[in-house]
Amino acid sequence: MAKRVRIHRYGGYDQLKLESFDARQPQEREVLIQVHAAGINYADCVVRMGLYRSAREYVGLPITPGFEVCGRVIGVGDGVTSHQVGDPVIAVTRFDGYSSHITIDEAYVFAQPEGWSTESSAGTLATYLTADYALYHLANPNPGEHLLVHSAAGGVGSVLVQLAKTMQTRVTGVIGSSSKRAYLEALAPDHIIDKSSSDLEATMSEIAPEGFDLILDANGPSTLGKSYAHLRRPGKLVVYGFASMLPKSRGRANWISLARDYFRTPRFNPLEMTTSSRSVLAFNLSYLFERTDLLAAAMKRFQKHVSQGELAPPECTIFPVEAVQEAHRAIESGLTTGKLVLTFDQE
Repeated sequence: MAKRVRIHRYGGYDQLKLESFDARQPQEREVLIQVHAAGINYADCVVRMGLYRSAREYVGLPITPGFEVCGRVIGVGDGVTSHQVGDPVIAVTRFDGYSSHITIDEAYVFAQPEGWSTESSAGTLATYLTADYALYHLANPNPGEHLLVHSAAGGVGSVLVQLAKTMQTRVTGVIGSSSKRAYLEALAPDHIIDKSSSDLEATMSEIAPEGFDLILDANGPSTLGKSYAHLRRPGKLVVYGFASMLPKSRGRANWISLARDYFRTPRFNPLEMTTSSRSVLAFNLSYLFERTDLLAAAMKRFQKHVSQGELAPPECTIFPVEAVQEAHRAIESGLTTGKLVLTFDQE
């Protein structure tokens, strides 16, 4: 019997329930995957709290969170040409990833990277696609430009650092704890800012007195204003999350805190942006799920980076699916590096 994590009510960790279900057989151009591991992303916690807008719009309750999986093809529908039974694969999903079996259109399924573990493969697509879209589709930095990456030891941040290095840019990575320095140093950014031991803005000014050409920020109101202020002309701020608005330990939304942070979030004036020649770009990949053309282009770049050794498999902290509540507590703590992954028994 297949298993999946199900949320029937928005709230804390206790709303993550492990349930049995009957896997759906693949229809035309669909693939049925037996999932061995599923990546965990902070967005999954936002889904659980009921704050992820696209989850409410596209699915509602009940919902199974999860955006990325790795496993083996165990069934194919009519017309499938890219995969066959037995193939080891990775897939990107719009929810439903925390499931031992998933049925999905073949356009979202790709070969597992050669030489990568199941766990590393499961934890790569959501972070890679986010970093790829930010850098290749939105920002397009030129060689020699100076980039700053917030949360550089996290899942997306660590990929951003690696991709930015392949683009011959200078990279400054920001971490919030000294315990993450060794992890980030292994990715070889040009500079590291540790917010726990130095003043963020003062160090940004010291490293880049003229400002940064590109800043990538998923923190939200805690750093967005600082990031925009430290752009040189012309500069770009790419926003892809609001992590600082969300709880780090309680597991539930604090509506008073959310309201306060909402009003603290900078409002960027197009007239001022035009005058200062600075841009703000933002996105949420879950709203781009139907753009399989963008996905295909990104995956070609992914495969090139992997084949050329430019993208390392993510380091993973592994939780059995039965410990999904513990996994959510861990990722919300802000103390983890790399990726967190759920594993399923391989029956």
